[in-house]
Amino acid sequence: MSFAREGLVFIGIGAVLAIGALVAAVLWRSWPLWLLAFAFLVLALWTAWFFRDPERTGQRGGEIVIAPADGRVVMITEVDEPAFLHGRALRISIFMNVFNVHVNRYPVSGTVRFVHYNPGKFLNAATDKSSLENEQMSVGIEHDSTRVLVRQIAGLVARRIVTYSREGDQVEQGERMGIIRFGSRVDVFLPTTAVPSIAVGATTLAGVTVIARLGGS
Repeated sequence: MSFAREGLVFIGIGAVLAIGALVAAVLWRSWPLWLLAFAFLVLALWTAWFFRDPERTGQRGGEIVIAPADGRVVMITEVDEPAFLHGRALRISIFMNVFNVHVNRYPVSGTVRFVHYNPGKFLNAATDKSSLENEQMSVGIEHDSTRVLVRQIAGLVARRIVTYSREGDQVEQGERMGIIRFGSRVDVFLPTTAVPSIAVGATTLAGVTVIARLGGS
């Protein structure tokens, strides 16, 4: 299994703590140290699991939109999107809990035309107003004549958004675009002519699940 590079330091720290506590427990033969070693081992294994970065393959094409995140669809609604689409947009919101893969992927191929970081609060990412008030990174992609915006949103626990995107980059559908550490949400803004392929409550896999079709096709 491969791991996201942003998690290697955390995985290393967890491994060192677990090994150190295990060595101490063996040397001093102390039950409290054995319990501590077990706790550190569980923490190290969970940290490695959180930062897992599996390869993903699936349907690809210019007429479809792929899920940018693992998680659960919590909202599908029309909203105003003035930053990149400059008008009404279909927003699909995917909430990631701490057990989901947190590596995000591009929903469409195209050229990155817009990258904007907005500092903010750390409200519950499942709520509607988190899309406006929480810390977030927005990436706008121009796909032929169609514009798609992906917004990474920090949550209650998340305190670090990583985005690889730079304006002018040529990106491919399903390619890694970044990661959000420890629980968060990703919104996708599409033209209102797009037709959702999933419903609220559906589970998505980044780079695999088709969440919408563009132009009503």
